[in-house]
Amino acid sequence: MRIVIDIGPDAGASDRVQAVLAAKRARLEAKGVLFARSPGGRGHARLYMASTDPDAPDPLRAARGFAGPAAQAALRDDLARSLHAEIDRLRPELLILSCHHLGAGLHDPAQIGRLHDLLAPYADEIRILAFVEDPARMALRRYAEQVLDGRIRPLSLELSLQGAANWWDAACASRPDPAPQRGLYDGPQTAMHWLDLARLVRVWDGVFGAGATELHGYEPAAWGAERFPDRLGAILGIDGSFGRAEPWRPAAQPPAAFLARARRFNEALLRLMAVRGGALPRLLCRRLLSEMAVDGPPDMAGSLAALSARFAPDLAALRAAHPGLTEAALTPDAPAAPWREAEPRYGFRATQYLAAFLPRLEAALRQAPAADAAPAAPPELSPDAERVMPDLARQKFATLAGTPFAPHNRLGALDETAPAPAFAAPMPRTLPSGSTGRVIVACMKTEAPYILEWIAYHRMIGVDSFVIYTNGCQDTTEPLLQRLAALGVVHHRPNEGWKGKSPQQHALNRAMSDPVITASDWVIHIDVDEFINIRCGNGTLDDFLARAPEGTSHVAMTWRVFGHGGVRRFEDRLVIGQFDACAPRYCPKPHMAWGFKTMGRSIGAYDKLSCHRPNRLRDGVAVRWVNGNAQDITREVARSGWRNTRNSIGYDLLQLNHYPLRSAESFLVKRQRGRALHVDRAIGLNYWIRMDWGGARDTTIHRNIPRVEAEIARLMRDPEVAQLHAEGVAWHKARAQALHAVAEYQDLYAQAVTLSLTDTERAAFALALDLES
Repeated sequence: MRIVIDIGPDAGASDRVQAVLAAKRARLEAKGVLFARSPGGRGHARLYMASTDPDAPDPLRAARGFAGPAAQAALRDDLARSLHAEIDRLRPELLILSCHHLGAGLHDPAQIGRLHDLLAPYADEIRILAFVEDPARMALRRYAEQVLDGRIRPLSLELSLQGAANWWDAACASRPDPAPQRGLYDGPQTAMHWLDLARLVRVWDGVFGAGATELHGYEPAAWGAERFPDRLGAILGIDGSFGRAEPWRPAAQPPAAFLARARRFNEALLRLMAVRGGALPRLLCRRLLSEMAVDGPPDMAGSLAALSARFAPDLAALRAAHPGLTEAALTPDAPAAPWREAEPRYGFRATQYLAAFLPRLEAALRQAPAADAAPAAPPELSPDAERVMPDLARQKFATLAGTPFAPHNRLGALDETAPAPAFAAPMPRTLPSGSTGRVIVACMKTEAPYILEWIAYHRMIGVDSFVIYTNGCQDTTEPLLQRLAALGVVHHRPNEGWKGKSPQQHALNRAMSDPVITASDWVIHIDVDEFINIRCGNGTLDDFLARAPEGTSHVAMTWRVFGHGGVRRFEDRLVIGQFDACAPRYCPKPHMAWGFKTMGRSIGAYDKLSCHRPNRLRDGVAVRWVNGNAQDITREVARSGWRNTRNSIGYDLLQLNHYPLRSAESFLVKRQRGRALHVDRAIGLNYWIRMDWGGARDTTIHRNIPRVEAEIARLMRDPEVAQLHAEGVAWHKARAQALHAVAEYQDLYAQAVTLSLTDTERAAFALALDLES
C-alpha cells in the first residue's frame, strides 16, 4: 500500500485538500483510495498529537484531553488500533493523510520518527507532501493562528532572525520554557522554523528517506476552482477523475488591529495566570478574543518582504528540484513599509478587558481540574454495554471518557425541565403582496400520522407555507397532502421521477426554481421528524429574529436528538408531547449530534440548496450566520460545514428538536420502509444505537401543546383531512403489528427496547460505527 501524507504546513492549503477529499470519500474508496477517518473526520490531528514529545503538550493536546504522557500513550494506542482496523476493512491501494500541524509543529527527527513508526508497518512507499507559497504570505497566516492560540510575542520575533546563519535552529531556540499549569505552551510562542523549506525537506527526508518529501505550490485562487480535484489527484497519484469540488475561497486574514488587541490580551492573561495559577480552556480564551474584535485592514504580506528575500536563494534551488513548485506560488508581494504591529484602536487596554472578563475566568478556573491531578480512570461499562459493545467501541469509550469531548449537560443557561406557562396563539401574519413569507421545503415518504401535528406546530410559530415533495409513499401521505393543498395549507409536489444521488437532492434542485420558493422571504429545509423549538418570548420565529443581530441572513438550527424514551407502542398522540428524553446539551461527539439545518433569508446568496445548508456562496454577497443563541458564527460556517463545533454551539433561544425514532414500533415501520432520503443505507440496530439518546430531559417544547392541539382540531374540521389522517394512523398500527410477526423485525424490536447505554457509551459506540460504516 502507498501512503501519501499532506503535512501542511499552511493551514489554508490543508483545509482545501481535506474538504475536497472528505466530500469525495465514497468515490475515492471505489477507486481503492482511502482518506482515513480514524485519525480525524477531516483533519488528521490525532496523528500530530500522537507524535509530539510526551512531556511537552501543546494547546491541541491540552484542549482534547491528551496533555499528560499517559493520556497521549492511550491516544496513540487507540489510533494505531483504529487505523489498523480501517485499513484491514477497506484494503486500499492508496492511503491519504492530511494534517498541517505535522509540518508546522514537528521540528525534531524523534517526533517525526514516531509518525514514521506508526505508519511504516502498512506502507510499501510513503510520500510526504508540503503545499507552500511565498514565506511572507504563509508567515502572516500562521501568525494569526498562533495569536488565537495564545502567542504573546509579535512578528518582530521572526524578523529578528533574518541574520541567523541557521534559521531552523535559531527558531527552535526561541522556544520558551513551557508552563502548562498556567497555560503557557511552547508551540504558539516559538518562531516558525518551517519557513526554512530547504531544511524542512532535509529533516523529513532524513526520517522517511531521500526524495520522500515533495514541495508543491499553493495558489489559493486556482485551488478554489471546481476542477481543483483533477489537479489534486495528479499530485496524489489518483488515476482518473473523482468529480468536481465546491468553489472555495480561503478564510480572510483577520484585521491587524484585532491581532494587536489579541496579542496584548494574551500577554496580560499570562501575567495574571502566573500570579493566580491555573490554566484556562483555550476555547474560552478564543471566545474572549472574539469579543474584542474590531474591523480594519489586515497586515500586508509586502511588509514582510525581508522574509521573502531571506529565503529567495533557497527557493530558487528548491524550484529546480521540485517541479510542483510554481512561479505564481513563490512570487512575493510587492514590498511595502516594514512590518510594525498595528494600533489596537479606540484606546484599547488589555487590562480593562481582563477585569471585565474576570468573573468568567474565575468560574472556568474553579471547574478546571488541577494541573497536577492524576488522570481519572475511565468509568466501568454498564451491563448492557459490556454485553453488546465491540472492541473498537470499548477503545473509543476508554479514549472518550474523562476528556473534553465526553457528553454532559452543563451547557447553556436554560432550565429545560422547569414548569412554564403555555404559549399564546400567535396573531395572524399579513404578508406583502406577492410574498409567500417563510416557507418550509420538505421531503416525505409514508409519514401520514405525523403530518398534521408538524404542519400545525410550524404554523403556530410563524411559518407561512410548505412545499412538500413525496415519493414512494405506501400510506395516505400523498392524498392527505393533496387535500391540504386544495385547502391552501401546503403545496404538494410529487417526486416520483427523481434522478441523481437521492430523491431529496432532486427535490431541492427543483425547489430552487419553484415559484413558492422564489417568492419567499425565508426558506427553511427540515424534515417531518424535526421541530423548530423557539425557547424565548412567545415561542415564535418573530421572537427569535427580534433577538438576532441586525443583518442576520441565515440561522444554523442545531439538532437536539430525542430517543424513544421508553415509549414502545405507536399511538396517535403528539410527538412533541410523548418524547422528552434526549441527548445532553454538550455532545460534540459523534459528529451528527451537533448537526444543524438552516433557515435562510431569500437574498440569492447561494447557488445550491442542500440537505443541511445552502452551498456555493456567490461572490460579493454578504451573509451573516447566527446560531441558536443568536450569536454570530459567520466566519465558521459561511462557506461550508453542517455541524456546530465547541466554538459555535448554542441553542438557548432556538434548537431543532429531532425525533428520528419516535416510538419503538414507529422505528420498526421506518426500518421496514427504508429511508426516504438516503436510498443506500439500511436502518437497523446500529441506527437505533446512534439515535436513541436519553441521558437528559427537555420539556421546553411542551409550552406549544395547547395551541398546536387547537390548530390540529381546526385542520381536522375538514372531514376528508380527518378521514385521511385516521386511515394513515390505522395503516401504521397495522403495519407495526404485522412486523411483530416477522422474526427479523421482532428480534430487532426486542434488542432495541432492552438496550440501555449511558451517553458516553452511546457516543463511543457511534464513533466506532462511523469508522466501520
